[in-house]
Order: sequence, then structure tokens, then C-alpha cells
Amino acid sequence: MHLNSFNVSGFRSLTEVSDIPVRKPTILAGHNDGGKSALLDALAFLLGKHALAEDDRTYLTIDGDEVSAPLRCEESIVEGVFTLDAWEQEQFDLPERIRLRRCCGEDLISRLEVWQPIPADERLRDLSQHLVPALKELVKEFGLSPGSMRKPDLEQALRRYGRDHAGSDGWVAAPTALDKRMPRYLPFDGKVAKPDEAVKTVLVGRFQSYMADPDLKGRLSAIEDEVQDRLRIDAKSLCEHIEMRCPDLQKVSVDPDVSFQQGFKAAPLRVARRAGEVVGLDRTGLGSNRRISLAIWEWTSELLAEEQGTAPAMSTCDEAPEPPPVQTIVVYDEPDTHLDYIHQRKIMQLIRTQSKIPNVSVLVATHSMNLIDGVDISDVVHLKLEDHRTVVERLGTGLLHDAIDEHLGKIAATVGLRNSVLLHERCFLAVEGETEQRAFPLLFRLCEGLSLQAAGIALWACFNNEGALHLARYLVKQGRTIMLVVDADSRNVSKGIFKTPKLTQFFGTESRRYVTFLGEPDDAQQEKYNELEELFEDDVWARIANKVWARAGTPWQPADFTALRGQGKFSGAVQEMLQEQSESGPGGKPDMMYELSMALDDPDDVPEQLRRVFERLRELAS
Repeated sequence: MHLNSFNVSGFRSLTEVSDIPVRKPTILAGHNDGGKSALLDALAFLLGKHALAEDDRTYLTIDGDEVSAPLRCEESIVEGVFTLDAWEQEQFDLPERIRLRRCCGEDLISRLEVWQPIPADERLRDLSQHLVPALKELVKEFGLSPGSMRKPDLEQALRRYGRDHAGSDGWVAAPTALDKRMPRYLPFDGKVAKPDEAVKTVLVGRFQSYMADPDLKGRLSAIEDEVQDRLRIDAKSLCEHIEMRCPDLQKVSVDPDVSFQQGFKAAPLRVARRAGEVVGLDRTGLGSNRRISLAIWEWTSELLAEEQGTAPAMSTCDEAPEPPPVQTIVVYDEPDTHLDYIHQRKIMQLIRTQSKIPNVSVLVATHSMNLIDGVDISDVVHLKLEDHRTVVERLGTGLLHDAIDEHLGKIAATVGLRNSVLLHERCFLAVEGETEQRAFPLLFRLCEGLSLQAAGIALWACFNNEGALHLARYLVKQGRTIMLVVDADSRNVSKGIFKTPKLTQFFGTESRRYVTFLGEPDDAQQEKYNELEELFEDDVWARIANKVWARAGTPWQPADFTALRGQGKFSGAVQEMLQEQSESGPGGKPDMMYELSMALDDPDDVPEQLRRVFERLRELAS
């Protein structure tokens, strides 16, 4: 059984959270207390690994009532969309794609339910409540012919009959054994540096796979020592890996303690930096704990890959088919905590390695920009609090289908917007091309006294790319603050990208709120210019030209630049003149504006219209 996505309602701050993907990997990003850990615990609840407690139930908010004690929600529900393998479809008589939910009411008793046709006969809606004699009576009453009188076959015959005699679709109790096919949940909590817990987690998974080995079924007491020996071999391999990754440790040992009556009890990890000085992990430093935990989870990748390589083969027609392995969901809760930059990179590589293993999905809750920027933006789920409740942001969710969603992610990468920028920056400044992309950071810093980044402004160049306007439109629809700054003559570029009809199509009737054309006059008294370069005064051009692009003989005069105005494209004419008459002339227009901006040291030399743009940006970002 493979979990594709899940929804949560009534679980801590997760009043109503929908469509959380389970991918390879999914990154959960957001501020502290934004709901990341709650979402992971809700997933554990769905998979049967978390017992719901009273404190997990969401408080209800009653508008206008600030006196009465808050009430808890009636029901906590986590619903998943699952894909069943062929064995499961045949075994449980279910379609390939199903909806399953686990829910709890005030009694805190969990129920696993599946969405399917509801039998008209109420006795058939929850077959788990019936013992075998009662099931036989129902089979007899309805005149059914099950494959055998065993409980699974009796339930299967009754489920089919119930579906054939149903009035509508709804939630009914899931087949008894379906819970055992839930994906395996392997959690790694980076906020608590406890390698002992990590060792236990990975070896418990191995223990469970051994217990499912058909060669061992029915011989539990006789094979207890055999399983323990196998685990010791695995533990030895783990210890050797830790010793290789942590060369300062002279000896590492793990002694698994197994009891079939109590399950997997413990696997205490002990280390020694000098011969004979063996100590437990609780007596070592935090740094050692974190490095050892990382080594353990590196080894887990090898374990998961090995399990895929030893999956049961298809049985012959004379044998009962063996079920294929279930999905494994590896969960990391802030794995980068306490790790330096290099080890954060190792964590990202580890996550990529595990994600490539068939039948393995990975969820990562993190603040790390390295991890957030290391995946496709469509795989990032951003969680934030609104009125003390968690809401979800995903690029394109609810607006665009997956193909466009992926396209927007590629556009963002092309124009240099990292995932962390898309999620966290307060204001986005889009410019036309490379010239503005190189000059604006310098001019903004000169005028405002700090960098664009420090002001919370993300800069990207459109390069006359209509796709970048799609990205800008998406950010506007998501309530992000956007300013698009282009030259006045951009209205004449191909496809009419910056003409009023196209901008109205993208931004609505308030396009002027989002788009500023440099050179267009603010009122009738001002002169109209075509481009950024024309905004700078001739005396500024002459002064900087003498400083940066000096020519032999006569110094540059303002009149040299005045003569170029009104004679075609001003920027091209200035570039050509500087290249022809100065040995240090600019290599191109972007270089020319970059060098001009670098040489300026007085904010008053920056055109007034551009200074007003920067002031407006500061206001928007704050």
C-alpha cells in the first residue's frame, strides 16, 4: 500500500489542512510552531504509530465568545489517498486507488475506515464487530458461497454482498487485516540527539521484516535466538559503519535484546575512544551524538536498498502468493539541528539517496535553506499560522494543475529565485534584463543605505520572458508583494508582453499598481524618456566617464552626451561612443551600467524617478 497524499482535521493546530503530498522527498517548511511536527505526528496517527491523546484534539474557536472555556473538536481525522498493489486489491477486494482515514472521537478510540459503497444492511457496515459464528449466520442468511469458513473469506463474501446492495458511498470500517499493510513509518527526530532511539527505530524495522518472513512463521519460540543472531549481524554492520564515519571512536558496539513476547525491547549503543573505556551515549557530547545519528541514518539507506533487493518473488500457481513489501516513509524532523554547513549538505545527499530507493518516500520538516532549496518547489509545503491555526501554501495549489505547477517551478529556477526566497521574502522586484539586474542592487544600496537582500527584497530579471510574468501573476494571486520595473520603451517589445492589454490580462485593472515604466512622466510637466540610461543627467555621465572610461586628449563634456539624445536609442549610442573613443570602454550595455553604478557615490546622482521607486520598495517590503 502506497500513500500518495493526506489531509488532516482536528489535530492540534491543524484545523483543516489538505493535500499534503508524500513524495521523494516532500519538504515541510515554516516558522517555529507553524505545525510541522504536528503534521508528522498526524501522519504517524494515520499509519497507526501514534495514539491520539486529549491534548491532540483541536480547540474550537467560537466567534465572539471570549468568556466560556474553549471546547475540543468532536472528532480528529487524518485521511489518506492510497494506491494498492495487485496483491492487496485481490486480498481485500478493493480498487487500485482508495481513500482511507483514521479517526478518533471523544472516547479516544481510533477507527480505520475506507470510503466505499455503504451496505443497506447495517450489520454489514462493520464486519470487525462480528465473531466467526455470527459471520457464518450472515453468510447463510444471504445465501452466499465463501471460499472457506475462515474469517477472512467470510468477511470478503459479505463485503462483496454489501457493495452490491448499497444505497450510497460513505465511510465504513476497513477490512480487518488492511491495517497491517499500512506503510512503515521510520521517524528521525533531529531536535533530540538520541542515537539510541535511532538505532532502535531502524532495527525495529528490520525486526518486523524478519517476523514477516514466511520461513519463520509458526516457530517463534524455536527461532528467537536465530532472529537475535541476525540482528546482531546487522548491528555489527552498523557499528562498523559508525566507526568508519567517526574515526575518533575506537570501538562501537550494539547488543540487541529480543523477546517475542515483548517485541523488540532495546538496542543500547555504547562507544569507546580508547580501548576498554566503553561508555553509553548519554555520557558523550552533543556533537558526537549528532554525528553518530547521521551515520546511523546513512546505514539505514543501505538497509532499505537491501530490502528492496530481497523482496519476495512471485509465487508459482501452486503456492499462495506472498505480499510485496509495503511502502516505507522515512520522516525527518529538523535533521539539520546542531549540524554545521558541511553536515547539512550530507543530510541533503542522504535524503536524495533514500528517495531514489524504490518504495521509499521521505518527509522532512526543516528550517534549513539548504534543504528547502535542494528540491523542486512543487515538493515544498510551506506551513504558517493564521489566527493560531496552521494553513498550507504550495506553489500552484488550487490555481493551476500539476503540469503548470512544474512549469512555474522551472521558471523560478531559471530567473534565479530559490525556494526559500519564494517562501519567505517580503517583496519581489522584477526587472527587464541583465542591465537592471546588475545595476539595481548597487543603486538601491547607494540610495537606501542597505542591500536589497537586507531589506527583504528579492530581485529577478524577466529577460523579456512571458513565463516570468506568469510567475509574477501567481505571486500576486498568492498575496505576495510584487513590483515590475521596466523601461518605457518595453511597451514595444515583441508579443506585446508589456502593452496594457497583456498586463491587464496578467494583473487585472490594477496593473499600474504592480508595473512601473521608467521614463514615463508622472505628470504632464515632466519630459518622457525611453530607458533607464536616459534618466541619468548628462553631467553625471560626463563625470563618471572621465573617471571610468577616460579618453586621450579632451575630457568628456556633458555636451558629448546631450548630442546623443533624440538620435535613436540613447544607451546604444553612449556605449558605441565610449567603446570607440576610450581604450577602457565598456564591454556591453550591462557592463556600462554596472560600472556607472559602481562609480557613483552621491545618492542625488541617482535619477529622482528611480529614487522614488526604491523608496516605494522599502515601504512595500516593510
